[in-house]
Amino acid sequence: MQQYQGWADERFGAVADVFAANFEEFPELGAAVTVFAGGRKVVELWGGTADERTGRAWTQDTVVPVFSCAKGAVSICAHLLAQQGRLDLDAPVARYWPEFAQHGKQAVTTRMVLGHRAGLPALDAVLSFEEIAAWDPVIRAIEAQRPLWEPGTTYEYHGHVLGFVVGELIRRITGLTPGAFLRKELAEPLGLPVWIGLPESELPRLARLVEAEGRRPMPGPEHLLTRIVTMNGALVFPGLDAPHGWNDPALHAIELPGAGAVASATGLAGLYAAAVTGLDGSPRLLSPDTVTDAVREVSSGAGFLGFDMGARWGSGVLLDSPAFRPLLGARSFGNDGAGGQFAFGDDEFGIGFAYVANRMIGHGDARANRLIDAVRGCLG
Repeated sequence: MQQYQGWADERFGAVADVFAANFEEFPELGAAVTVFAGGRKVVELWGGTADERTGRAWTQDTVVPVFSCAKGAVSICAHLLAQQGRLDLDAPVARYWPEFAQHGKQAVTTRMVLGHRAGLPALDAVLSFEEIAAWDPVIRAIEAQRPLWEPGTTYEYHGHVLGFVVGELIRRITGLTPGAFLRKELAEPLGLPVWIGLPESELPRLARLVEAEGRRPMPGPEHLLTRIVTMNGALVFPGLDAPHGWNDPALHAIELPGAGAVASATGLAGLYAAAVTGLDGSPRLLSPDTVTDAVREVSSGAGFLGFDMGARWGSGVLLDSPAFRPLLGARSFGNDGAGGQFAFGDDEFGIGFAYVANRMIGHGDARANRLIDAVRGCLG
């Protein structure tokens, strides 16, 4: 078995067994898993290699790009603002952002965006990396965008646009960009290593991503799925080592709130634990009523492109999806990353969970699912 470091409470020893087995049974490189139960850390494990080029080991403080796990963090921020009465998820986005209402978007609500139903999965505008990094050009492009379908009538994954729309709402309501709000209001007070916009000072502990063999290639550049993932080619995917690819520090430095989070397993698991139970006796961030609102199903089934991966979506969060991500139950909510990373919380069972890795296998691969199965078994 692969040697790993860290610890697990006796009750959660099966999680450690599965974590070790993943290194034997998958092309795992470096990885970590953390579990909180009742606001207390009960599992923190890490192992393998953070940088295959140098052989640098994965350590307790290693962080890694976690792609669309960013959506979970941004959605927690949005639900916190809703709980505070500062954001009405069922009001038109234009209440807070009047310019958004152009070109048939006047009735689009924040919940439609969070549920991938706003008709804005990709933008027509072709923006450069520098324009995306500057934020405002993306916002102007969203204002000028016409929905691809009548908002609310169907859904398709709003890969980057979800983050920018919800992020702009956060900025207009709080005066802080979403990455700055996440750090100031949540991550820094809680001591959690999670960022949207990674400081240069954190680069020495950043893991380097690698592609697993056999990953399905992206379709051609004109395909809507490719346009969604790459923002019309400005962001290279997979192309990890290309300029503006996902190993480029310049990419991690910008605020890309739909897919640009960098975190450790403990940072992500701690964020969800803080949301559903509070950490170490502190009050929970999200009330039971707020979680109930978040986990009400908004979208599922075949979307605009006709795909059905079995995912069920609440308001900005992935729900218990037996055919895609089996979680703990009806009050589980989270989000996953393009390389197989996954984090979720559940206030019925009092769990905050995160698994991160640097060998990218794919959305919904079995590594995290096996660890979640182990947690489920430990809970009885």
